Order: sequence, then structure tokens, then C-alpha cells
Amino acid sequence: MATLNTNGGRARLLLIAKRKSHSDPDFFSGFRGAPVALTFHPTSHIYHGVVSKCKILHGRYIATPWLSSPHFQTAFLNFFGNPPAFSYRRQLFHASDGGTIALDWLTSSDISRGAFEVNHTISKDDTTPLVVVIPGLTSDSTSSYIKHLAFGLATHGWNVVVSNHRGLGGVSITSDCFYNAGWTEDARVVIDYLHHQYPKAPLFAIGTSIGANILVKYLGEDREKVPVAGAVAICSPWDLLIGDRFICRRLLQKLYDRALTIGLQGYAKLHEPRYSRLANWEGIKKSRSIRDFDNFATCLVGKFETVDTYYRRSTSTPYVLNVSVPLLCISALDDPVCTREAIPWDECRANKNIVLATIKHGGHLAFFEGITGSRLWWVRATDEFIGVLHSSSHMHKKKTEITEQKASIESSIDQGPYVNVREDGMVAAVGSAHAGNKSVEHFTGLGSIQDKTVLATEQTQQQTETKSDVAGSGGEVSGECSSLLRIKCFDVITASKRWLDHLLFRKNGKSVWLLVYIAIITSWPILGSALRIFSSKKKLRKFSAATSHRR
Repeated sequence: MATLNTNGGRARLLLIAKRKSHSDPDFFSGFRGAPVALTFHPTSHIYHGVVSKCKILHGRYIATPWLSSPHFQTAFLNFFGNPPAFSYRRQLFHASDGGTIALDWLTSSDISRGAFEVNHTISKDDTTPLVVVIPGLTSDSTSSYIKHLAFGLATHGWNVVVSNHRGLGGVSITSDCFYNAGWTEDARVVIDYLHHQYPKAPLFAIGTSIGANILVKYLGEDREKVPVAGAVAICSPWDLLIGDRFICRRLLQKLYDRALTIGLQGYAKLHEPRYSRLANWEGIKKSRSIRDFDNFATCLVGKFETVDTYYRRSTSTPYVLNVSVPLLCISALDDPVCTREAIPWDECRANKNIVLATIKHGGHLAFFEGITGSRLWWVRATDEFIGVLHSSSHMHKKKTEITEQKASIESSIDQGPYVNVREDGMVAAVGSAHAGNKSVEHFTGLGSIQDKTVLATEQTQQQTETKSDVAGSGGEVSGECSSLLRIKCFDVITASKRWLDHLLFRKNGKSVWLLVYIAIITSWPILGSALRIFSSKKKLRKFSAATSHRR
């Protein structure tokens, strides 16, 4: 018995070691790390002119030995993170609908001087590159990974401004407009304001997680008209429908789902008066998943018919092909929150402006490196990319002429604070529109506040074309019916394509045999008809031969 127990223990140890070798290859490969896989168009000028000169993207990512698991990396980032210590300058930006957005600044001079100066301002003629950061879900400028990014960029000479989502960063909700995963208007007005305020400073944008989804969607919506010289998307969820199915698939993913839901409930608690009036507060409190929260809060506030409608219209994947600025996308294949199944490989490969960098390990927004885990690999890669891009001739320049208005329904859903697609097929923007946006700057320093009110450049609102009288002539009713038919057909085709793509790329035996079964069933009528025709022709030949032989 003792021998059997010993052998059983050895077998278990070997099994654990084998599993460890699969989950932690760095440990058994001499800490050599994993190479960075780059996906790009063969004639991409962004790769050949910029990324090809980035040593970090052509090197290997070596994870911190004691944080090699994606779950350890993600948990450590959220609970500890080792963020650098510094203070931001706060600027309050007031949007046209009455909403308030907190802009937190960290300039290169703050780092070089080694001290925070209250009266220090950036000149309108300053040419120092400016980086706008869009955080992830329920994250703000105080999040560990955002502080790593801001400090790393400012240390290397960049001016950084974190555009916090509405209701985050310690700022109250001042309008009935809330942010969501596909809400691009805040990014648009903030970036336009910064471009007009500092016209000589090259403007770059970085989005993380949900912020990356918002950024890519914004870049695809506005195409050549964006005043962004280059952009980086880190750990984007890409397709929210696929992400929704993934995060509730297994026990570990359900734990992440629950943790993110608690964060959303905490966000809602901060703004309970408005959520109580606009959404289902009892449903919000009882939510056990992100989908529950979106059903009881996001869909009601944002006027979406269903949760799947919200996910479908907020997904950034359909906009990837329209991106016209140099864009680096970084994703970890072991990301426990944003699945690799949603990565738009073909779309990224087809767009000459995009380079997709995927790494086997890293978790969600973590990528810790070094023995002490004090650095994030993606922060260094991002800094190098925009540095090389800034010194090259491949920076994007905004077109001054007005281009044609976007024709697709998806590209026009974010023209107002919220958009509602009614049952009759009409697209209606809900929300107020004022002449411009005002920005009240509060430069917060060591015990004193300096207030200054400035008027931002008037933002041009793109209006969705709608018919004035829905119940007018018969021609209008017919147009609406055809519009509704086109929308429904588009949804059916899109859903079918995504289901097939998802099924084809799943690497398990059941999916393969299911495809074989479907192929046999669907092709059997045609195959049976062909066999009957072939058989009848063969019989006819034999009959003809026999008849001629008798003669």
C-alpha cells in the first residue's frame, strides 16, 4: 500500500509539473520568455516605417517569475500594482449636454522638476507631444495601470492627460448622460478641444480595455477627420457579444464577471439618485453579472432595446477596417477577461494602418516584468511605438476638407448622447445639443486651487438624417418599412456570420464533428439527386448496350 501511495504521489507530482509546464513555460525554458507575434498587411507602411524599428516589439516578453499565471498577474494589478507616486493637475471639462468630465494632467515638466507647481500651465504654442488616455471599465486616473502609463510617458518627455469617464475620478454626474462601452462622443469632444487648445502639439491617444474599444470605434467612425497622429489599443474586448458569452462560460470567468459587476454596482451607488430615476434600481442591486447590470441600467439609460442590441452596436470590430491613423493593438492570448476569440485578426491584417501584437502571456492589462514586478511591459512597448512614430513621417494629419457623411447605420448611432432605434426603423438621437463646450480648469496643487474658465472651440455636431413626419405620405411609410427590412436583414446576416466564425475557430472535436454533421445533412439532398441522375444514366447506358447487342 505504501508503495502504491508513493507511486500515486509521484504520478500526481508529474501531472502537476506537466500542467505547470503548460501554464508557465517561462519557468522551464530558462526564463527566455515568449516572442511577440505581429500581424499586419504585407505592404503596411506603419510596420515597415515604424514597428520594424521598435526593438521591444521584436523582442521577447519575460513575465515576472512569481506572476507568470494570467490570474496572478490580473489579481496583483488590481490589488497591489506597485504604482508610482505622483499628483495630477485636475481640469473639469463641461460637455454641451451639461455633463462633466475630469481631465487629469501629468506633464513632462512635473517629472523633470521633481515637484508639483500649482501655477504651471502649458503654452498654446507648446510643441511637446500630448497623449490622451482613455481608461477601462470603472477605472480612472488613480488606477495602478493608468498611473504606470502616465508616469512612464511623462518621464520620457510627453504631456499626459487622462480623460476620466463621466461619474469617475471623484466627479459627480451632472446630466442624464452616462458613459458606456460604445459611447464615443466624450472622447471626440475632448480630443477636439485639446487639438484646438494646443494646435502645435502632436496628439496621440491610448485606450485600455473598454477604453480601447471606445478608441477604436471612434477612430473608425471619424476616419480621416480625427486630429490624432497615432493611437494604441491595449487589451480591447473587440466584440462585446463574444466577450459576454466568454465571461460566463467557466467558473474562473464567472468570478471575474462577478468582480466587475461589483465595481459597476459601486459606480451606480455613487450616483444613486439619477440611476433610481432613470433605471431599475432594485434590479441593479440584485445584479449578479455584467449582463444583469447592463439589462437593468445601461439599456434603460441608453435607450437600447435589449442587452444584445447594446453589445452589437457598441462593438468596435466593424470599425477596424475604417481606421485611418497608425494604430498599434496589443493583446494577451491568455487574457482571462477579454478572450482571444474576439480578436479581429483578418480585419487587422487587411488594414495597412494597423499592427496587431499578441503575446502568449500577460493577463488583463498586466504584463508585469522584472523580479520585483515593478514594470509593465506594454507601457514600455507603447512608449517606444509612439516615440518612433513621432520621429517618423508616418504620423496622421487631419484632413481640413469635409468628407462625405457616413452612410452605415452603425457609424451614426453615437451622434447624440444616446441613440434609440425604434420599432419603425427610425434612428433617433436623444439628448440636448448646445452651441459649444465649456471647460473649467481646476489646477489642484499643494493646498491651493486656481480656477480659470475658458471657452472651448465649438464642436461640430453631425446630425442624423430623419424624416420630419413619420405618419405623412405613403412614400415615407414605404421608406421606413424598407429601412426596417434592411436593418433586420443586416442583423440576421451579421449574427449568422459571427456564429459561423466563432464555430469554425473553436479548436475542439465536438465543433469539427458538428460541422461534418451539418455538411452531410445540408448537402445530402443535392448529393442524393446527383447520385440518382448518375445511376439513371448508367442504367440507360446498360439498357442501350443490351438492346444493340441483341440486334
